[in-house]
Amino acid sequence: MDISPIAYIHSPYKQKFAIPRQPGLVKPARGEVIFEDAFADPNCLREISQFSHLWLIFCFHETAEESWSPLVQPPRLGGKKKVGVFASRSTFRPNSLGMSVVENLGWTQSGKELVLRVGSIDLLDKTPIIDIKPYIPYADSVPDAQAGYACDAPGKVFKVEFAEKAKQSLATLKKTYVDLQELIEGVLQQDPRPAWRHKSPDEKQYGMSLYNLNVKWRIEADYIQVVSIIEDRFPEKNPD
Repeated sequence: MDISPIAYIHSPYKQKFAIPRQPGLVKPARGEVIFEDAFADPNCLREISQFSHLWLIFCFHETAEESWSPLVQPPRLGGKKKVGVFASRSTFRPNSLGMSVVENLGWTQSGKELVLRVGSIDLLDKTPIIDIKPYIPYADSVPDAQAGYACDAPGKVFKVEFAEKAKQSLATLKKTYVDLQELIEGVLQQDPRPAWRHKSPDEKQYGMSLYNLNVKWRIEADYIQVVSIIEDRFPEKNPD
């Protein structure tokens, strides 16, 4: 079996921490699928505009070399109860493959570069894309399907507030990152902390990387406060 990436995605998520646990939870999260030269033929995307959503089949590249276990601890169960790896969406899998439904935002071609724009993503920057398939509602959506411990959407949604320093940064950065505030709010509303932290007192200040920005935040009584947004002047460049 010979499988090679057809593309790599450019994503605002520069680290695994704070990535939504499922696609569709943070709609302002947009990315660009950059096709490898061998697949940068616009004929590959002919009529793809008919489909509002797409399946991305990808590789969990940052955990691909790590070992897997028959039992895993899903965050949905508090990170303590174990279930079988095939009864979960754990990133630690025998073949390190994942699948994600994303919004189809159209494609462009500039010279030899073919780019597919996608939204509502939950993928780490530079994730290898193995395949792309159209999402077909009558076949892919099963309204009466049972989902066991994952049957309900994420629970508590935090209110997000910005400290004055963070507001000033937003005002400065909004021309470069148009939906930055909405992206930060969408990510933090889901409470990206480890599951075991959710029910215990937490005075820790957290940080997350979005684009080339370092976003600092903390949990207050019943909301999340964004403390600061600092731009990295020398971000790591994405591969061509």
